[in-house]
Amino acid sequence: MIDEGRPLFVQIAESVEDSIVDGSLGDDDRAPSTNELAAFYRINPATAAKGVNMLVDKGILVKRRGIGMFVAPGARAALLAERREVFGARFVQPLLDEARALGLSPEDLVTLVRERADAPAPAPSPASAPATTPMEGLER
Repeated sequence: MIDEGRPLFVQIAESVEDSIVDGSLGDDDRAPSTNELAAFYRINPATAAKGVNMLVDKGILVKRRGIGMFVAPGARAALLAERREVFGARFVQPLLDEARALGLSPEDLVTLVRERADAPAPAPSPASAPATTPMEGLER
C-alpha cells in the first residue's frame, strides 16, 4: 500500500476513504484509531493522526470525545461524488479530447467502451490480490 512518492498521511486517509466507499465502513461505524493505523502501517502515530484529521476536516469522520472516530452520516455519498468529479477530470475529459482528435463521434466512443466492457476481464495476477486492511476485524 505504501507509495514512497506520496505523503503517508494522505495514503492513510485514502485507505480509510476506500473502506468507506467499498462499504467496509458504513455510516456511524467506528473508524480505526490513530494507534491502530500507526501499528498496522508501522508509522508514527502523529502521521496517522494527520491523515485521520484530514478526514475530520473534510467531514468524512467525526470525533466522539472519549469514544473514538466514526464515519459521518452521508460520508460515502460525499466521497462517491468527489471521486466521480475527479474521475471525470482525470480520465473522461482526456478520453473525450483524444476521441475528438481521432474524429470519433460520441456514438463511436460508446461502442468502443461497450466492446471493452463486454470482453472477458483478464485473470488477476497473484500480486494484485487485495491486501488486508486495518478496517477488517473492527467491531461495528
